[in-house]
Amino acid sequence: MHGIVLAGGTGSRLWPITRGVSKQLLHVYDKPMVHYPIATLMAAGIRKILIITTPEDHDAYKRLLGRGEELGVEFHFKIQDKPRGLAEAFLIGEKFLEEQKCALILGDNIFHGSGLGRQLMDYTNVEGAHIFAYRVADPSQYGVVEFSDSGDVLSIQEKPEMPKSNFAVPGLYFYDQNVVEFAKSVLPSARGELEITSVNNAYLEANNLRVSVLPRGTAWLDTGTVQALHDASSYIKILEDRQGTKVSCLEEVAWRQGWITDDQLSSLAIAYGASPFGKFLVSLLEDGNEREK
Repeated sequence: MHGIVLAGGTGSRLWPITRGVSKQLLHVYDKPMVHYPIATLMAAGIRKILIITTPEDHDAYKRLLGRGEELGVEFHFKIQDKPRGLAEAFLIGEKFLEEQKCALILGDNIFHGSGLGRQLMDYTNVEGAHIFAYRVADPSQYGVVEFSDSGDVLSIQEKPEMPKSNFAVPGLYFYDQNVVEFAKSVLPSARGELEITSVNNAYLEANNLRVSVLPRGTAWLDTGTVQALHDASSYIKILEDRQGTKVSCLEEVAWRQGWITDDQLSSLAIAYGASPFGKFLVSLLEDGNEREK
């Protein structure tokens, strides 16, 4: 399975912060925002990842991430010249996907929970489409899933004025190799975008969509507003300070997956010097932590 991180868009809800820098390059506490979705894909066992950026920020992402060899992964880069909707990611990434199954994650979405990596691995061999639902207080800003009393999916609506449930669709989606063809069949919405909800509804109409409700112990953070960005940083800081760990540390994920050796992790720690990240990577080796995901 291949992975796509969609890190385009204007970030207008964060202006003036994002007038001169990509939203996904902003820091969420101690690391760039884009590290979090990349770590989620890596935790699911995905090693070939396409980063879709704006033209202006393309080189900045390449400088930040490189090609990925030091993490045992492959990073590829493509440009979305204008924000034409989430589903355009599959059209931009058609050649990259090579008719393989894929996972799409939004660059401003953060997922965290015990055993989340192992859980997501279950969906990397998906047949059809598999998406998630998460209970929120105000679902009107998201795609919304309507369930029957027996738990079947009845509908998915994009940002409805009168939501039929409190279950929002987070920005993480797993699809089979047919997703590109489904995306090609999608017509632009009233706001002129190729909506990911339209792709999900196409799978639903084909009776090939599954929806899992994320457990209450899983955190989903959408960092698209100033308040949400602040809350996400506070959440990460509290977790890391109290537990003495790092959330979504790419080097740790790669090491625990067995994609890099102890010596390679040590070299990465040395490159960070005396920074907290360097000390943390050294502590992983000194503590003899087992490589549990």
